[in-house]
Amino acid sequence: MKSILLREIKSFFGSPIGYLVIAIFLLLNGLFLWVFEGDFNILNSGFADLTPFFTLSPWILIFLIPAVTMRSFSDEKKQGTIELLMTKPISIWEIVSGKFFGAFLLIVIAIIPTFIYVYVIYGLGMPEGNIDMGSTIGSYFGLLFLIAAYTSIGIFTSTLSENQIVAFIVSVFLCFIFYFGFQGVASQFKSIEDIIALFGMDYHFKSISRGVIDTRDVLYFVSITIAFLSLTVYKLKSLKS
Repeated sequence: MKSILLREIKSFFGSPIGYLVIAIFLLLNGLFLWVFEGDFNILNSGFADLTPFFTLSPWILIFLIPAVTMRSFSDEKKQGTIELLMTKPISIWEIVSGKFFGAFLLIVIAIIPTFIYVYVIYGLGMPEGNIDMGSTIGSYFGLLFLIAAYTSIGIFTSTLSENQIVAFIVSVFLCFIFYFGFQGVASQFKSIEDIIALFGMDYHFKSISRGVIDTRDVLYFVSITIAFLSLTVYKLKSLKS
């Protein structure tokens, strides 16, 4: 797994992909949070908190993570190197895990510079330091779980086609369905709204963002991540046979 992981990291930063992902994520968040007028502008909100950032980030990542993962296996299939990869003396689970953690670490690296937002908000508070650190830390943890789930979906969809655009579109669709789709459907069925909402990432992400990390929320994201990684392994095994 380590060799695959290092290979993925080198491929990301050996080409413009890694730098573009980090730059685009930081640029879009920076513009919406500090420059553009609107609901996400922290300076105009009147509140010294990072809620706009944690509201906006999942939507940016819905497009950014599929852009990173779309080449994971589709590129291998297109170039015909998938057979060579499968003959290496490592298990399919190790191959999938290496691909997954490579993409996951790239997005985490893009998230790290946003810690400066916490420092800025800390200074903007009245009095200084008037920021809900529990909620902020919980939101960052929630974002990590969300990134893991999105990445596992993207890795899976990259096995469905050798066309990267197809893999990207399917990944965006599935991420959207799991993040917002269940919440949207739940709003149409008031009697069972709470039950349907439980299946969506939005519900569990917001729950963790309150600053209390519930094992049910953690279990949800872990289950989604493992489920899609398992589907990826199953798909690769079917290709091998």
